[in-house]
Amino acid sequence: MSRKRVDVMITAFRDGFQSVYGARVIPADYLPAVEAAREAGLTHFEAGGGAMFQSLYFYCNENAFRMMDQFREKAGPEANLQTLARGINVVALDSQPADIITLHARLFRRHGISTIRNFDALNDVRNLAVSGRLIREQGLRHEVCITLMALPPGCSGAHDPAFYARVLDEILESDVPFDSLCFKDASGSAVPATVHETVRHARQRLPGGTRIVFHTHDTVGTGVTCYRAAIEAGVDQVDLSLAPCSGGTSQPDVASLWHALRDSPWDLNLDIAKVMRVEAVLKACMQDYFLPPEALAVEPLIPWSPMPGGALTANTQMMRDQGILNRYPEVIGAMGEVVRRGGFGTSVTPVSQFYFQQAFNNVMLGPWAKVAEGYGRMVLGYFGRTPVPPDPDIIRLASEQLGLPPATRSPLDMDNEDPRKGVAPARARLEREGLPDTEENIFIVAACGDKGVAFLKGKARLAVRKRSAETPAAVAPVAGPQTFQVTVDGAAFSVSLEGGRARVNGREFEVRVADAAASAPSRETSPKGGVVSVPAPIPGVVTKILRIAGQKVQRGEPILVLEAMKMEMPLNAPESGTVQEVRVRTGDAVTSGQELARITP
Repeated sequence: MSRKRVDVMITAFRDGFQSVYGARVIPADYLPAVEAAREAGLTHFEAGGGAMFQSLYFYCNENAFRMMDQFREKAGPEANLQTLARGINVVALDSQPADIITLHARLFRRHGISTIRNFDALNDVRNLAVSGRLIREQGLRHEVCITLMALPPGCSGAHDPAFYARVLDEILESDVPFDSLCFKDASGSAVPATVHETVRHARQRLPGGTRIVFHTHDTVGTGVTCYRAAIEAGVDQVDLSLAPCSGGTSQPDVASLWHALRDSPWDLNLDIAKVMRVEAVLKACMQDYFLPPEALAVEPLIPWSPMPGGALTANTQMMRDQGILNRYPEVIGAMGEVVRRGGFGTSVTPVSQFYFQQAFNNVMLGPWAKVAEGYGRMVLGYFGRTPVPPDPDIIRLASEQLGLPPATRSPLDMDNEDPRKGVAPARARLEREGLPDTEENIFIVAACGDKGVAFLKGKARLAVRKRSAETPAAVAPVAGPQTFQVTVDGAAFSVSLEGGRARVNGREFEVRVADAAASAPSRETSPKGGVVSVPAPIPGVVTKILRIAGQKVQRGEPILVLEAMKMEMPLNAPESGTVQEVRVRTGDAVTSGQELARITP
C-alpha cells in the first residue's frame, strides 16, 4: 500500500527546551545533538526565536545571533532552520514599530534562518499582515499562524471551527503573503474534533498545494490524538520533539507518533532507528540539567485554565525559585476567570504570561486588587483586538489602575509614533552606554531592554538550572578564597567566599558568616516610633532602587522596583516623608512580607 508522507519539524531545540527547561539552555551543551540529527538525515529544525531569544540574554549569558550561526554550522547549509515570531512583538514581550520588525527579519536571515513562523496571540490579522509582509520582503519564508486553544468549559464565542474559519478568511482577504499556514495550539487544549474540522475546512478553502502545518503540546494528554485528527484532515506537516524534552508540556515524541501511525495510510518517512540514536545523544547532552517533574506530567486542569507548556514550566520554576511553588494550584485555578473576562485571546506568549501574571496577582494580592500591566494593556486594546470584547468592569479597572484610556488605534500606528521605541532610541541607548553601534546590538537593546544592555556590558546574570555535583561530607579550612557549587531547587550557583565578600555567579556581595548555633540579634520586623515600614507584597528580586536614605518621597511615589513572574512591580511609599533606610540591594531576592525600606513621616 502506498502511504502518504507527513513531514516533521523537530522542535526539541526551541520549543522543547522552552517547554521543559524554561529556555535556560547553553548552546554548547546541545549542539552535538544538532550535529547528530543532521547525520541521521533530519533537515527541518526549529532553531530559535520565541522565548529562546530573550532567555539567552536574560539567563544564559549567551548571544542569540551567535547561537543561530552555530546552529546553521551544525545543521548544514541545506537545512530548513525555522524560528518563531510573535507578530509585531517579534521576539519581545511588547509590540514593536515597523523598523524593528524589519530589522528582526533582516538579522535572522543574516544569521542563517530560512523560515519564520509568525503568529498573533489575539488572531488580529492586522498584526500578521504587517509583520508577514516585512518578513517576506527580507527574503525569508513566511509561515502564517492561526492560534488555537479550547475555551474553558461553559464559555463560547470564539475558538471553535467557525471562529478559525473567519480568521482564515481575514488572512486571505488582507493579502498576507505566506508560504505555509500553521494551526498552533500552544496549550494542547484544542479538542480533536475541532482540530479535524478546522484543518478540513482550511484544506477546502486554500488553493491546491498550499502547505498546512499543525502544532500542539501533550500537556492535556491528547497530543497524539490531535495529530492523528489533523493528519486525517489533510495536513502536510506536524511538529515533534525528542526525549528528554518531549511529551508532557512539550510536543509528543517522534517515536510516539511514529508508533501511532504504524499500519496506517500515513508515514513520517524517517529512519526511526537513527532518530532514536539522536535521542540518546540529546539525553547525554542534557543529563546535567534539572528536569522539573511537572514538565513530564499530564495536567488535566489545563482545559479549565489553558496554560502553554513553555509558560507552565517557566512559571513553576520561577515559583520554585521564590519558595512559593505550593501556591501554584491556586494560581492555575484562578486562570479560568482571567481568561473568561479578558476577551479570549489565545493562551500563547505573550498573552499566556499576561493570564498567568493576573491570576498570580489575584491569588497573592487579592482578586483584581492589582491589574498586571500586560493584562491591562491587552484588555484596553494596546496589543490589538481581542476575539471578543473583554468584561467592561475589567476594562474600567485596567484603565483606572494603569492610567490609560482604551486604545482606539492599531498597535503598529501607536508604536511607530512612540519615541521610546524603534531603532533611533535603541541606538541612542547604545551611545549613552558606550556600546558599539551595530544592527545586532540595536535589536538586542530594543528586544531585551535593560537586560540586553547588561549582557552587552558583560554584566549578565547566569541562571541556568543544573544538578549539583556531589558535596564533600566535610570541607577543611583553606587559605584564600573558598569556592563551592551550591544548588537551590535545581538552580546552580558558583559561590566564592573570601574575607567579607562573596562572589555568586560572578556578582559580588558583602556577607557575614557565623556558626548557625551562635546567638545573633534578631532583626527588627516592626519599626517603632512612628517609622513606616515598606514590605514586599510578593516574593521577587529587587531590580531598581529609586530612593536612598535621606531623600524625600511623596505618598504614592516609587521607592524601588521588584521583578516577579516577569513583571516589574513598583513599591510605592505608603506615606510622605523621608526615606530612613533601604534594607536591600539591587539583585537581592526577597520574600513576601519582608521589610524593604523605612520612611520617617
